Amino acid sequence: MFKQLQRPVSIAPLVTFRILFGLMMLAGTIRFWANGWITQQYVAPKFYFTYMGFEWVHPFGAMGMHVIFGLIALCTALIILGLFYRLATMLFFVAFTYVELIDVTNYLNHYYFISLVSFLLIWLPANRYLSLDVRIWPKLKRTQVPLWTIGIIRLQVGIVYFFAGIAKLNPDWLLQAIPMKIWLPAKSHLPIVGALMYKTWVAYLFSWFGAVYDLFIAFFLINRKTRPIAYYIFVLGFHISTAIFFPGIGMFPYVMMVCSFAFFSSTYHQKLLNYFTGNTGIGRRLIYHYPMQLEMVLPLIFGLYFLVQIAVPMRYLAYPGHLFWYEEGYRFSWRVMLMEKSGNTFFTVKEPSTGKSYEVDNREFLTPLQDKMMSTQPDMILRYAHHLADVYAQRGIKEPAVYAQVYVALNGERSRPFVDTTVNMAAQPLNWRHYSWVLPYSKP
Repeated sequence: MFKQLQRPVSIAPLVTFRILFGLMMLAGTIRFWANGWITQQYVAPKFYFTYMGFEWVHPFGAMGMHVIFGLIALCTALIILGLFYRLATMLFFVAFTYVELIDVTNYLNHYYFISLVSFLLIWLPANRYLSLDVRIWPKLKRTQVPLWTIGIIRLQVGIVYFFAGIAKLNPDWLLQAIPMKIWLPAKSHLPIVGALMYKTWVAYLFSWFGAVYDLFIAFFLINRKTRPIAYYIFVLGFHISTAIFFPGIGMFPYVMMVCSFAFFSSTYHQKLLNYFTGNTGIGRRLIYHYPMQLEMVLPLIFGLYFLVQIAVPMRYLAYPGHLFWYEEGYRFSWRVMLMEKSGNTFFTVKEPSTGKSYEVDNREFLTPLQDKMMSTQPDMILRYAHHLADVYAQRGIKEPAVYAQVYVALNGERSRPFVDTTVNMAAQPLNWRHYSWVLPYSKP
């Protein structure tokens, strides 16, 4: 098995992946900048919902954040060109991950996925062919790499798909076609298919096809015989449809289309490169070998990495209660568009010594997006309550106690109380333990 993974194959898949991934990231960065989202998400807010353990991560202000995004764009261009590749991938990983750690509000599955892929690229010799690095330093050129260097990209993509499929194996998705029943009627304006969006069977079709697709697509992409149909019909069809029906999902469909292309054989990728470059072949057989010390350490690094990739999506099993209600272990587990959840929050700050109370206007502290995201996620509610306690303490309130009234509607059900209104939220610890102050979920 180990020898098979070390078998030399054409470097072409790594090269096409490097170029396509870089192009996708460059387009995404330009889009982010052009839409004014840098200012909206990382400059305008007065408060940021930091990740637990990353409270030290803060934005650098208007100028600093635009410089960071400029650096990200520069790194993507260098990755495409294969110039100063190792430095570019490291800087891209650090800068992109830093940006995503600033505020939980902006968490998206594909942002997390991009950080993971960029981390993997740091270790892969994707610049050893068809790159400016090779043009400047010809001795760097290699035409073959160990099979595992391509395999880890495929494995990462496969993990995303498979766990996304596992996540869909829940009663609401399969037996009730929720949230598709809620979302699809809003797409009735679409030409040709719009009239079908009110049909119940269409909601079930979307739900079941999505689950089957995610669970099995990686296996069909691995198989040489089924790969062309799996990619050109199902991968492209599924993700293009997702982009049309749910444009709010952002770049995720396009990222997955690009990354799934890595499943094609080295020969296929080489033919593609030859077509675009006009080359007739890859040239003399030059095999890339990792330095001996690194070759001994890499199996341990990637073994631990993929162990974490499997364990993290399963961590929700360590928590009691309804996953969609508590959302403990929900993030970083490839749960994509699984529920419809909305909420309203009302906070009151009380001064125990005087009995005075102060109603909080969330608009004073949060952007509309932050308010929306916070209103349904317990860890964000708790983080915000602690922030309110700090703010009101600075305003002269002695030992401020923070109480919340929160009403949440899940998957089309009626809105109901979400947290215990008698609990002083400011006194609750910020940790990974179960949220005992969230009221239990029960089907109405």
